Amino acid sequence: MATADIIVALWGGSDVLGRRSIQSENDLIPLLRQGLPFVALESTMAAFALSREEVAAVLALPLRTFARRKKEQRLAADESDRLYRLTRVMTHAEHVLHSRVKAAEWLHRPNRALNGAIPLQLLDNEIGAIQVDDVLGRLEHGVYS
Repeated sequence: MATADIIVALWGGSDVLGRRSIQSENDLIPLLRQGLPFVALESTMAAFALSREEVAAVLALPLRTFARRKKEQRLAADESDRLYRLTRVMTHAEHVLHSRVKAAEWLHRPNRALNGAIPLQLLDNEIGAIQVDDVLGRLEHGVYS
């Protein structure tokens, strides 16, 4: 399954996103620009057992804004982009560790290869996401991390 398919499924499917055909990640660009439905965030949270506080921190979304987005049922473009980053890294972890549960556990534990940082807490910015992806890539290819 392609990365775009996995991400779309995690977000609730193409019906939730209002698009019938998503062939690649390029097809996600207009969706991110218009803002994803809030249900995509809720679906991601449920899939990886993430708390509202964890997601709010990663998305740089104050809890009051989080509540407002829930009421409005739509994320802003920048919030959608950060949700995409979070979902992309989580699906990479799931792929490498062969289990959603193991991926969620790995994302919540301090990691020596990340100088003791908790991977999930690094996903609030692109540099941190690249570092987490790099460690996952090393694990995927059997390189000691």
